Amino acid sequence: MEIATNGLEKANLAYVFPGQGSQFVGMGREIYRKSRAAREIFDEVDEVLGMHLTRMVFEGPEEELNETINSQPAIMATSLACYGALDELKNSHLPKPGAVAGHSLGEYTSMVVSGVVDLADGIRLVRERGRLMQEASALHPGSMAAIIGLEEETVEEVCHETGAEVANINGGDQIVISGDKMCVARAVDLASIRGARKAVPLAVSGAFHSSLMSEASRGLAAAVNATDFREPVVPIIGNSICRPLTTAQDIKDELLSQLCNCVQWQRSVNLMMDLGISNFIEFGPGRVLGGLIKRIGNEPSHKDSHIEIANVGDLDSVAKVAEAGYWNPQIHHS
Repeated sequence: MEIATNGLEKANLAYVFPGQGSQFVGMGREIYRKSRAAREIFDEVDEVLGMHLTRMVFEGPEEELNETINSQPAIMATSLACYGALDELKNSHLPKPGAVAGHSLGEYTSMVVSGVVDLADGIRLVRERGRLMQEASALHPGSMAAIIGLEEETVEEVCHETGAEVANINGGDQIVISGDKMCVARAVDLASIRGARKAVPLAVSGAFHSSLMSEASRGLAAAVNATDFREPVVPIIGNSICRPLTTAQDIKDELLSQLCNCVQWQRSVNLMMDLGISNFIEFGPGRVLGGLIKRIGNEPSHKDSHIEIANVGDLDSVAKVAEAGYWNPQIHHS
């Protein structure tokens, strides 16, 4: 499943993987039907978890798929199936990227691809993470909201005044806040007063990446410590500490940190670009990360950069990227 170390090196390429919220009923279904590699991934996930997760992914119901305990392993399985389908078409000769990264949950997917954990351990870990986060959300109800059009410093001031917390700095002037429902509601009102173009509550089940996840973090620590971690084949760019993770211990520390702390996606992408990466392939449902990377690449600090983004999320995109040569700057854009 992991990146082949004898593949074509392409240091200016990164593989990225989406997080929770990208799921939809039917994702990966066509790839499952047409790709043996993808089918094997979905089937192994069902066997490891002892449930028909694949049926839920393909057929719903949507409410059940959207539950955190289900959506997280579902997105991981679909993202890995997309990766596996492309790898299969290229006869296991995908280029070795300069880095891999994922947004929150996607960081776990990047661990499987970079060889830190195998698929079975990765999917078990993600299922447990989802369960713990869902339980923490029920115990300490919270919410999240997207603030668009305010500087990071202003959003931090709003959070300080209301008790909310900064959860995701996504780039393209989008910052997500998290916390107690009343705190987030006050922060949304105050952000609007301070000049935000939009301040929109998100349809999520809890206050992810906030201190309300502290009990989930304790449970996750036990699961992480019980899992065999290996050194990554390629560096993983950490969500919360924004530096390349090159040891098993670094990665364990990062997973526990990111659960209750801010996902620094903008800084992570900036770091990859500073390291010379200009080509990104997003594997998995949706194109959220591709859109964010594109906006970050258009910022003044990257005015001389030429950023290219491809998405591998369905059978058509697998074929297009495989045929065009996924290291080619002219491939299918997000």
